[in-house]
Amino acid sequence: MIYLDNAATSLIKPNEVKLSVINSMNNLTANPGRSGHDLSLKTGQMVFETRETVKNFFHVKNYDVIFTKNCTEALNLAIFGSLVEGDHAITTCYEHNSVLRPLYKLKEKGIEVSVLDIDMCDLVKDIEKEIKPNTKLIITTAVSNVTGDVANIKAIGEIAKRHKILYLVDGAQSSGHIDINLDECNVDMYAFAGHKGLLSITGVGGLIVKDIKKLKPLIYGGTGTNSESLVQPSDSVEGFESGTIPTIPIASLNAGIKFLTKNFQKIIKYEANLSKYLYNSLKKLNFLKIFSNELSNNVFSFNVLDLPSTLVADILNEDYKICVRAGLHCAPLIHKKLNTLETGAVRASIDFFNTTEDVDKLIQALIKISSL
Repeated sequence: MIYLDNAATSLIKPNEVKLSVINSMNNLTANPGRSGHDLSLKTGQMVFETRETVKNFFHVKNYDVIFTKNCTEALNLAIFGSLVEGDHAITTCYEHNSVLRPLYKLKEKGIEVSVLDIDMCDLVKDIEKEIKPNTKLIITTAVSNVTGDVANIKAIGEIAKRHKILYLVDGAQSSGHIDINLDECNVDMYAFAGHKGLLSITGVGGLIVKDIKKLKPLIYGGTGTNSESLVQPSDSVEGFESGTIPTIPIASLNAGIKFLTKNFQKIIKYEANLSKYLYNSLKKLNFLKIFSNELSNNVFSFNVLDLPSTLVADILNEDYKICVRAGLHCAPLIHKKLNTLETGAVRASIDFFNTTEDVDKLIQALIKISSL
């Protein structure tokens, strides 16, 4: 099997991650932040350590890390937790439904939303044109999950800072693949998924927040703090993590990021070279319509002739044991822009364990499919 669906979830987990799961199941199954016994405290220490691991990886100090079950929950927390009636938000056609659907829901509650239907390279200048007196939030992906286009988040962050607007970045596809300094990029909130580029098991994501006081909780309930109050606390991360948090996935996230930290420069250089190899290999096939470019990061989408993307993906899976993703990738507006709402697109996404041989086999399979 050749796995080229890493934008959905990474397949290969390092041994360190697997061992962390076993260790946490054996030794860290107590509930952190709820009890005062040694097992609870030990688990709590692991959670604290993971928060620090996340902060170090994204080069931030005076930020908070709120754990969620995935990137979708983190984005919902950031959007619903920062916008109120009368506010204006700016976003783009590249966004995932985890951004678009919360925003469109908030339109029912008097939130104004501007969606920029432009190429990624034009975002910086066009975002500033859309700013209004009531603009509260700018939201962009760091890397498109359809085209692999990379946003200039540092330039966008400078605009947001200059106008005193919050900037939220969807880091689902960038985390673990691009070296990002959130503080230098003036990012106020950064949502990430653990199970993609950060190599954890599923069940954990997070929101990295510069000023937690500007955020409202999304879920209300037990926090282990201020239990005498019926009002949800919101001045610390515990107030945003009601209920029992996913300690085993959090432990795996800690191990995954530590593995990345140790090997990161080697990994991102390898992935950059493999991305170029994949793009150049696709470009040689004149029967393909390619929606990515030579600067795309790890994610490449295309169609074979006029064939439905789902048909191509099914043939790749059944006849060639190659795993890709087809369809709209939960990002309908970019597909509308690409004129692929009817056919969808085939997406091949790589990780550090993929090889040039994997790419060659994909190319050979596409050539055979084009001649059917």
